[in-house]
Amino acid sequence: MAGGSLKGVGRGATGGMITGINVTPLVDVVLVLLVVLMVASTYVVAQTLKVQLPKASATDGPANKPQKVTLTSKGQLLFNDAPIEPEDLQKTLKEAAAADPDISLVVSADTTVEHGKVVAMIDMAKQAGIKQFAINVELGRP
Repeated sequence: MAGGSLKGVGRGATGGMITGINVTPLVDVVLVLLVVLMVASTYVVAQTLKVQLPKASATDGPANKPQKVTLTSKGQLLFNDAPIEPEDLQKTLKEAAAADPDISLVVSADTTVEHGKVVAMIDMAKQAGIKQFAINVELGRP
């Protein structure tokens, strides 16, 4: 029954208009919608890319400028847009980390570069003492 009668409640009650509303089905529908929303929101959160981005500074001084490492599709390695060998990069990153303890590094890689090479660059920077990273991405659909 979708409602109850306020008149003649009790044993042997006969007929009467339904004047009350049963809210149980409404509560059931709201709870189902809540569960669907909670499940759907976990998929939205799981698709985000979590990186620690460098903090912006009010000054444009070179000490706070993020350093850039770029991996091209041809296998070339660039540090601040200048070609560099992997052995020299390790030394350069250590020197940069020693000069500025709050240094940040932005890693850029072509879409065809293997994931392992990007991870190796980040690992190399961690070993050099750099703690803040960002991965450079372009906005838009792939």
